[in-house]
Amino acid sequence: MNANIFPVNPILLVDDEEHFLLSAELTLSSNGIKNIETCRDSREVMELLSSKSFSLVVLDINMPYLSGVDLIPAIVNKFPEIPVIVISAINNVDSAVYCMKEGAFDYVVKPIDDTRLVTTIKRGLELTEIRSENEMLKQSLLKENIEHPEAFNEIVTHCSVMQSIFKYIEAIAKTNLPVLITGETGTGKELFAKSIHRVSDRKGELISVNVAGLDDNFFSDTLFGHKKGAFTGAEIDRKGLIEKAENGTLFLDEIGDLSIESQVKLLRLLQDGQYYPLGSDVAKLSDARIIVATHRDIKAMQAGNTFRQDLYYRLKSHHIVIPPLRERKIDLPYLVDHFITKASNLLGKKRPAVPKELYTLLSNYPFPGNVRELEGMIFDAISLHNSGILSLESIRKKIMDYNQDRNTTSFNSVVSKGQKDELINFPGRFPTLKETEDSLIAEALKRARGNQTIAAELLGMSRRALNNRLRRADDNDLKSEM
Repeated sequence: MNANIFPVNPILLVDDEEHFLLSAELTLSSNGIKNIETCRDSREVMELLSSKSFSLVVLDINMPYLSGVDLIPAIVNKFPEIPVIVISAINNVDSAVYCMKEGAFDYVVKPIDDTRLVTTIKRGLELTEIRSENEMLKQSLLKENIEHPEAFNEIVTHCSVMQSIFKYIEAIAKTNLPVLITGETGTGKELFAKSIHRVSDRKGELISVNVAGLDDNFFSDTLFGHKKGAFTGAEIDRKGLIEKAENGTLFLDEIGDLSIESQVKLLRLLQDGQYYPLGSDVAKLSDARIIVATHRDIKAMQAGNTFRQDLYYRLKSHHIVIPPLRERKIDLPYLVDHFITKASNLLGKKRPAVPKELYTLLSNYPFPGNVRELEGMIFDAISLHNSGILSLESIRKKIMDYNQDRNTTSFNSVVSKGQKDELINFPGRFPTLKETEDSLIAEALKRARGNQTIAAELLGMSRRALNNRLRRADDNDLKSEM
């Protein structure tokens, strides 16, 4: 099927009045809903529904042969996944209540305002997509493997949580609803947007833009384009990115930094599928899939009135939360290997041997910058590498600098609040200084897997100081045994 046709499965309009069918089809087509079939004989409806898949049925209630009242329960019972919108020339409450009880999605009275018709049908299509997504999600839970591994080649992982996200992407990628991707800085949100686009099979391009720092005029011009003469310097017509993403995907990064004025325009685009280039009073239609990403907590931003609640829930039709690297450290060896190979190739250096303590060193680091920070660490180490075993000096320095800054900041923050005594809590018996020291050293050695150099770095002391403490502990143990 032509990917430009929306929706994927057709809408069935059933009415014995040819004039209404032609008018409704024209109205829907002008609003981007082009996949429509019509039927004037109500006796053919059930056969049509059995012969192919439909997204939605729009049904007149007063027709010869079989009325809408007769067809509603038949459709709902045999095809419960298809929403039924009832249209009637009679504004009767009892009739509306009966139809809704029988399972109709909505009840609309003739004559129908064009806007009401389009809005009602779009709501019905959204329900169809959500039902379809739920069914696909159920099926994905039963699958052991992802079906399109090639779409996720750029994401290096062996983590089960990430595999679950891949399955979710496969379930929602072919719908038209927007996708919200959240995660800390450096988790690779754009890679996930690329994967969604690949699985979607959309024929158009993936167009990416970072909207952070864009004022409303620049945002509108960037997304919607402009007509010649729209403003000083607009000497020719220019297409916006939304038009360049025709039949493809538009990825808006850092959506949490979008101004309120721009949020309103994005909401209208999502609701109506229409936009106005600057300087134009003629609306254009868009079929681009919208994916947005942010590292900010936009749900919390609603309380401060810096992010619109209606836009948040519209964007959250599908929501992907990318876990930080510290929660998927099982991937560290694979990521390190990937980045060492990548850096060696790009920098034209022979791939170095990797010391075993590298993984122990990295496993005790929280990676505030996530995968992007790890990549930077590896590239920096490879750029300084000459031959033989990879030196860990640059990586150790970054980790030591981070720990020193964090400890200083944490201590000053607590002290400034008069909470110095809360740096360490003692829920049980108050330990002696020696017990506390022994416990800290034992835990550091455990996390460092016996590597005294790494354990000393975790404790914020030199290796010689740690050796001295361990030696004294051994001497005390020997004396106690004598």
